[in-house]
Amino acid sequence: MFHRFFIAIMLLISFPNFVLSASLNDDGLHTKPWFVESFLELADDVATAAEQNKRVAIIIEQRGCIYCKKLHEEVLSLDQVRDAITRDYVMIQLNMFGDKEVLDLDGQTGPEKEMVRKWGTLFTPTIIFLPAMDELRDDRHLQAQAKAIMPGAFSKGMVLDMFQWVHDRGYNGEEPFQKYHARMIAERRAAK
Repeated sequence: MFHRFFIAIMLLISFPNFVLSASLNDDGLHTKPWFVESFLELADDVATAAEQNKRVAIIIEQRGCIYCKKLHEEVLSLDQVRDAITRDYVMIQLNMFGDKEVLDLDGQTGPEKEMVRKWGTLFTPTIIFLPAMDELRDDRHLQAQAKAIMPGAFSKGMVLDMFQWVHDRGYNGEEPFQKYHARMIAERRAAK
């Protein structure tokens, strides 16, 4: 009897940890069910997203990345973040050391690991915001056309602000992201 009671208690204690942990895909990367499966033909992904009135954001991760896990468990798992991203974006995941073939915006192809190196990505997670369809050029690779690059695991507020700033094309305006983010923090504090 005590043995069953002990098992029941242990299950209840570990259940929140099970719920909070991020699921892993076949490559051992943390993932979300709302990440979009893609043929990794990036110009086509931008065009398909535009048909849905959305933008493309690529998240680059690697197996065993503690910061990827932190981002998934503490930020991407929040309904508010998921809803904000999926409303305006298609999120595609790449493996920093993966072998899936990628067709870059400039027409060159190669495995994920070569493309990631070509783009100069050094840290995981890194989120790269692709240009909107009307900004897309076929003679420049992804990193040269990126509208913003977010390397690291950041807070909910910063992630939401970056996605909104790119969506609103803040990169074309006078207010750099850092000032936009500071203004958003001040507005959130004033609203409390």
